[in-house]
Amino acid sequence: MLTATAFLVAGVAGGVVAGPAHADGDGQQVFSFADSRIDEASALVVLPGGLFATTNDSGDTGRVFVVDGGGRTVGVTNWERSPRDVEALAPAPDGEVWVGDIGDNAASRPHIQVAEVPVGPTDRTVHPTVYTLVYPDGAHDAETLLCDPSTGRLYVATKGWLGGRLYAAPEHLSTTGENRLTAVGAVMPMATDGVFLPGGHAVLIRGYFGATTYAWPSMDKIASFRLPDQPQGEGVGVRPDGTAYLSSEGLHAQVLRFELPAAALAGPSASGPGASGPGASGSSAPAPVEAHRAGPDASGRQWWPWAVGGVIGLAALGVLVRSLRRR
Repeated sequence: MLTATAFLVAGVAGGVVAGPAHADGDGQQVFSFADSRIDEASALVVLPGGLFATTNDSGDTGRVFVVDGGGRTVGVTNWERSPRDVEALAPAPDGEVWVGDIGDNAASRPHIQVAEVPVGPTDRTVHPTVYTLVYPDGAHDAETLLCDPSTGRLYVATKGWLGGRLYAAPEHLSTTGENRLTAVGAVMPMATDGVFLPGGHAVLIRGYFGATTYAWPSMDKIASFRLPDQPQGEGVGVRPDGTAYLSSEGLHAQVLRFELPAAALAGPSASGPGASGPGASGSSAPAPVEAHRAGPDASGRQWWPWAVGGVIGLAALGVLVRSLRRR
């Protein structure tokens, strides 16, 4: 969730850092969520059989909605009565999804939580095992949960004004204690969702106005590009054929289909011996890095446009407030 002031600043900053690559077209509407209970869709997972899963963020009970290709709700999984701030979903095997109770706007939570729940075209109430995750360097806000399709390992990408960090969960989650996250790389500023691309050779991280793809597991940046305009774009899902879908918060929000630019895609060689950066040794996961070294972008040079954009946005907001006071 983003306040109006923060959204203005993010919008200005997003315009400053518009990348050279562009998505093909403006995106085609697939459907609008028909269910009035879906008013703050903060994640999107593409399911088999032409279905989609989404969930509301803070303020709702813990539930995952499954909708068909026309936007009609065909199933609801209730998994928790009062989660803190559910912001993310990630695909899991066998008709399940990982749910990420990972939002933390104030960056004050001592821990975050994830759970794996079944979803499909039926209503159900489940009581899944809830796993507790802890950052190694203090609390962070996050809206992105990733699940490596080849290993099942979970990753959390934080949401920072100057850039976020990618953290890996332990390979085997403990049900009895805290699971300490490990910093493994850097991601774009203001990340709102992400997904592994088909084949597992690249990861896509999106924000409100643009997206970046990274080679896996090196986390080397492949390309950044603008996304179709949305009121508050917070979800992304991808079909096995590479077709991408975008969702937004808001009542009866649209889900868009769009084609990733060719420059944003990576082949199998992206994660092979020729790759550079963390994890380029051929392992199936990025190598750990010191948390304080995981800067705003893999290049370490992408923080300044967001800082400039933030200053410009705040200045514009100040001018607007002063002008309103004069009336």
